[in-house]
This record gives sequence, C-alpha cells and structure tokens, in this order.
Amino acid sequence: MKILYICTHNRCRSVLCEAITNASSGPLQAQSAGSQPVGEVHPLSLQYLAEKGYRTEGLKSQSWDEFEDYEADLVITVCDSAAGESCPVYFGKSLKMHWGLEDPSKLEGSDKDKALAFYDTIDIIEQRVAALAELAKRSLSDESFSREQLKDALVKLGAR
Repeated sequence: MKILYICTHNRCRSVLCEAITNASSGPLQAQSAGSQPVGEVHPLSLQYLAEKGYRTEGLKSQSWDEFEDYEADLVITVCDSAAGESCPVYFGKSLKMHWGLEDPSKLEGSDKDKALAFYDTIDIIEQRVAALAELAKRSLSDESFSREQLKDALVKLGAR
C-alpha cells in the first residue's frame, strides 16, 4: 500500500509519519509532502527520529506537486490546515484520511518538554501505522477482502 502523508509545510509531522511507516514491517511504502513546503525538515524531527532508532537519510521537505505520478493508495493529512485544503486532482483515486496530530515542533518549553512532545507524537504515529499495516496485510492476503472493506476499515481509523 502506497501512502502519501501531507502536512502544509512538510517539516515535522508528515516527515515523522514517512520515516516510521517505512520502518514498519509489512506492505507499506510512504512518502511525505506539503502544499507549501518550507524546504527543510525541522532539526528536532530528525533528532528524535534518530534517538528512537529510525533512519533519517533522504528525508526532505518537498511539494505535493512532485507526487503527481506517485499513485498513492492512501493520502493522509496530518495537520488541520492541510485537511482543509483542496487536494490536487491527481489524488482523486486515492483514499483519503485525516490523522490530526499536534505539532510537537511548535511547543515552547524546556528541552525535556519538547522531547516528551515528540515522543508522544511518535508513539501515536507508531500505533496508527501498526493498525494500517495490519489492514494492508489483510487486504493483500485475503482475496475476499475488497477495496470497499478496506475503505470501511479505514473509516473506522479516521478516513473520510
């Protein structure tokens, strides 16, 4: 299952999702992009991903226009502003869902507070990716599990 994570600036939450998804076991392949990318990944995103053992090589902030030919099975928005934007027409065949994650990079406070915010966000993403991986495995291994059943299962996880 090919997933495209979307966040307006593609510098924190969507990048965290991409790295965690690509490290998961199972048939998931992820990219991330933004409608208004800032051009660089937030340094704390890279730091806390690395501390949790995730690979950070190749992670970058990029435009969703670069994914016109990606043919994502699933497009997941992770910030409320991206969820309210109109997706490009080339995502029309993709299932869409919204995860609504808090942005840990915007937290002001001590280094410990920031670390806890990033770790909490990473934990939430890990749980959701594990659920997606199970759905993807089931849809690939069970011939009777239709795209409509997958869509219904995704709705229960927050799809729209």
